[in-house]
Amino acid sequence: MSTPAIGANLWIWDSPITTEVIHARIPQVAAMGFNAVELPLESPGDWTAETVRPVLEESGLRAGVCAAMGPGRDLTTDDPAVVRSTQGYLRACIEAAAGIGAAVVAGPIYSPTGKTGAIAPDERTRKIESLVRNLGPVLAIADANGVRLAVEPLNRFETSLFNTVAQTMELIDAVDHPALGLLLDTFHMNIEERDMGEAIRLAGDRLVHFHACGNDRGAPGNDGIDWHAVRDALRDIGYTGAITIESFTSANQTIATAASIWRPLAASQDALATDGLGFLRQLLA
Repeated sequence: MSTPAIGANLWIWDSPITTEVIHARIPQVAAMGFNAVELPLESPGDWTAETVRPVLEESGLRAGVCAAMGPGRDLTTDDPAVVRSTQGYLRACIEAAAGIGAAVVAGPIYSPTGKTGAIAPDERTRKIESLVRNLGPVLAIADANGVRLAVEPLNRFETSLFNTVAQTMELIDAVDHPALGLLLDTFHMNIEERDMGEAIRLAGDRLVHFHACGNDRGAPGNDGIDWHAVRDALRDIGYTGAITIESFTSANQTIATAASIWRPLAASQDALATDGLGFLRQLLA
């Protein structure tokens, strides 16, 4: 099996991710030795495929797109206006991804990050039914554009709906659409999964994107995660997607608040990226 591409999410350094940020950061990411990059699209228009495709092509980096599910973006609600707006946002993400040759749009594409609270079993059933219904038109757009959506379970402090792979597979199985897969993130898995390797194996061939972060949300490596178990499980399922370092900077108030990043997680953001890259290269060699 070929070694997965190792990528960096530009949220490591900046937010929002604009055309100007992308033009400045992509040459830097390529020079560091990454062979993939993940571009968040926080709001449609922050960047367009036409403006960033040339610098991507010049860098040779494989690209992915990350969705940002902020307030007002929700496919589990009964409010038709919110559903239409969310579907429109996800369509923009899909079209941006198709325009830069990215195969995946990844993230918690169901409800706003930070939406928590107890959900009764019958209410959970209704929410999943609404989500299945409201994802339908989005998945049709994704399929037509050759893009897959990778839905991400988050930890219990960021969502109440999907915390584990087993819970998220309920949605994957209910939708049963080839354009819907899974994004798994070691930071969230370290909180919610009893056995990260077995959780990855449960995802199997529905795993289409992967985030590698330390248990403190910093660089992978020299932390509390059993990385050999993660690597072995990814090999067992034949995973060929990108492995991307997703972290955040405490210097940006908006993103730091959303991700609860209250302190620096490395000597510098550049060090976070390069240390993580070095560790992942060694792990996967």
